[in-house]
Amino acid sequence: MPVDHSNFIEGLFRIQDPSEFERMALELFCHQAEHNKVYATYLDMLKIQVEGIHEFDDIPFLPIEFFKSHQVVTGSWKPEAVFHSSGTSSNVVSKHQVKELSVYRNSFISGFRVAYGAPEGYIILCLLPNYADNPNSSLIYMTDELIKLSGQELSGYYLNQDDDLHKALKAGLKSDKKVLLLGVSYALLDLAERRDLPDMEKVIVMETGGMKGNRKEMVKEELHGALKSGFGVGEIHSEYGMSELLSQAYSKGDGIFTCPPWMRVAARDVNDPLKQIGLGRSGGLNIIDLANVHSCAFIATQDLGKVYADGSFELLGRYDHSDIRGCNLLLAEG
Repeated sequence: MPVDHSNFIEGLFRIQDPSEFERMALELFCHQAEHNKVYATYLDMLKIQVEGIHEFDDIPFLPIEFFKSHQVVTGSWKPEAVFHSSGTSSNVVSKHQVKELSVYRNSFISGFRVAYGAPEGYIILCLLPNYADNPNSSLIYMTDELIKLSGQELSGYYLNQDDDLHKALKAGLKSDKKVLLLGVSYALLDLAERRDLPDMEKVIVMETGGMKGNRKEMVKEELHGALKSGFGVGEIHSEYGMSELLSQAYSKGDGIFTCPPWMRVAARDVNDPLKQIGLGRSGGLNIIDLANVHSCAFIATQDLGKVYADGSFELLGRYDHSDIRGCNLLLAEG
């Protein structure tokens, strides 16, 4: 039976327990396996019998690389937006067709509320390019909306505007609002090396990753150590998201991420993409994002990590593992 999208979308943001998530994930899997051409072809090439998938843990995941070569959509419709992954001129970027921006907006606002509370309680200072320069970035779309929702005059973009940022930090710390400093890694490192910063102890510093060729790459532990030392804060927060997903996970320290109730992460064997591995073991990360109701909710990422018993996960790095059984054949068809 086809998924009733309006009821499904309304229900996914009200998920209360794991059994409800698993029921909805199986329902969406059956729908997308039939109505998502790319996913259906991939499953067919792997000789997966859709009618034989009765357990939540048996759902196969689509390699994220297909967002670079195909339109990964469920059904036929005209997108309201297309989000692009970041990339250089030498590589092909992923493109996520988004049927309804309202679903993305509901997801990231609800996800922020789950992790941090109402955006209205924050002054949001962003070390990111602004929306006008990056209209196809899902991250910038999200931060732009959160800035507006904060309703604070100080909230905004401060990349390459050091003097204005310092004034905003000082003013924000004197207000009754929480101050969230969110930015790409290289910009936060640049700021952390300055010696004229106000006392940052009460500022929530959140990195979104990305050296963008401006600095040498660093492992998370090294990056967070440098940022904690430079800013004088006890923890560095992180946002985990990507153009191919419509939900985010957040870490409030120690590199441990938690998901909203409609998103779940599992680890797979790096040598067998169809085999999930036990808790606490290193593997490739698979993500179920039920907000991807119109594209594909079951994504095998290129991230390495560990998943723990409470559903939280840790990032360990990335790997290039695009040579997955059935993957190259499907890419060749594109």
